[in-house]
Amino acid sequence: MMPIWLDIALAILVMLGALFALVGSFGLAKLGEFYKRVHGPTKASTLGVGCTLIASILFFSTASRDLSAHELLITLFIFITAPVSAHMLMRAAINRGNGIRPPVPPESATDTPRR
Repeated sequence: MMPIWLDIALAILVMLGALFALVGSFGLAKLGEFYKRVHGPTKASTLGVGCTLIASILFFSTASRDLSAHELLITLFIFITAPVSAHMLMRAAINRGNGIRPPVPPESATDTPRR
């Protein structure tokens, strides 16, 4: 039997994890440019998975009275690889020439001098 404070903490962590994952999926669906679409889900889903895994660490460490190392290693792996993969995707987009460029001004604006 777990204490009530641990049940509440686990419920809060799981709900926060689900909320962050939901925000990340909305960011992926709603944001228009590639760079925004990569940035939003990377940050939000990392926090969502992190909260869920921390809840799992607390639950299984309390249930077995031993530190749950599997979830700790998964958490560290996710926290390291998600930002690195997002950075690599953005660098690849920049190198391919898909960067954000300002719009070309209309030709009539360059012909007339401004006062």
